[in-house]
Amino acid sequence: MTHILFDIGGSKTRVTNTTGTGSFAEPIVIGTIQEFEDGVRALGDTIEKVSGGKPIEGIVGGFPGPKSGHDKMFRAPNLPSWSDQPLSERLRERFDVPVIVENDASLAALGEASFGFGKGKRSVVYITVSTGVGGGLVVDGKIDESGLYGFEPGWQIIDASGKLCDGCEPPGYLERYVSGRNVEIRFGKKPYEITDKAFWDEIARYLAYGLYNVMVFWSPEVIVLGGSMFNEIGIAVADVEKHLRALNTIFPDIPELKKTELGDSVTLYGALALAAGIESSA
Repeated sequence: MTHILFDIGGSKTRVTNTTGTGSFAEPIVIGTIQEFEDGVRALGDTIEKVSGGKPIEGIVGGFPGPKSGHDKMFRAPNLPSWSDQPLSERLRERFDVPVIVENDASLAALGEASFGFGKGKRSVVYITVSTGVGGGLVVDGKIDESGLYGFEPGWQIIDASGKLCDGCEPPGYLERYVSGRNVEIRFGKKPYEITDKAFWDEIARYLAYGLYNVMVFWSPEVIVLGGSMFNEIGIAVADVEKHLRALNTIFPDIPELKKTELGDSVTLYGALALAAGIESSA
């Protein structure tokens, strides 16, 4: 029997299955469908394809939005049609197996804590900067679920006056300053089409403001950064570290800053770790 793992992103969805050797197969990647009914149907069809007709023991996946206590992802900023929809319930109805859906960045943090730079660390933060901005916290190898609705660091306010960024609407929120979608809205170009180093240094400075808040609130041992905005043309981790060090006046040092080496599969690694934990406790 196998577990199905999935990662729903703002533009792409990845689906794979566990191999029984503590790893997973090469994911199938499909475009994320904006409309919920069509999207969950396409996800189910891909799960069937990935399973290859073999029995499915359970399904674990990530979704880009905060989770409510009612088994729903109640807000999806980049997938509004999916907001407050019964994703887990629909998958359970179709496959008749246990289904767990977590915030994608929280699963990514678990992936880093289990397989990446956070392995062996007590507190690990993962921040993704891609279509949107998300983040998760893992403490002692477990996703921190102490918050009422989880964590949404992309929606912290880094510019109360709104004067730092001309064209960031609504102003103030970190995501409006650094995410791929909002860069494209503001400048009319895909992020990878912008090669001006000064531009990317400014984006790194905005991100450092957000990471400073993460640092003083959570005080993690390591912050792992991932997402498409850290591609070769994009934000340089060294620039973020430079700006974060300049901001720090309270702690002896800043947390380790690392760019994920788990790539686009980091959330799937977290789903793998969660599935393995469920299996071992069964």
